[in-house]
Amino acid sequence: MQVDEKTVRRIARLARIKVTDAEAKALEGELSGILDWVKQLDEVKTDGVEPMTSTVAMKLRQRDDIVNDGEKAEDVTMNAPMRDDHFYVVPKVVE
Repeated sequence: MQVDEKTVRRIARLARIKVTDAEAKALEGELSGILDWVKQLDEVKTDGVEPMTSTVAMKLRQRDDIVNDGEKAEDVTMNAPMRDDHFYVVPKVVE
């Protein structure tokens, strides 16, 4: 896929990157090369391949799904600049 200078400038604007004219010309070739490489991945046969999260098959440990309050309200709010009981106090910002 060929990327033109207009597309490079649009990508740079979206990424909030300042690009000079010389850099835009260089990026045209680089981005075109990257997109050509990604297009090659379409040729890989992936039929019957299950998605995986790791290269090593393993069963993730799971804990019991028990609802609790953590019993650490004092510890959680200890470093708050302002607090009332076990709640954060924040200044009013909307009238």
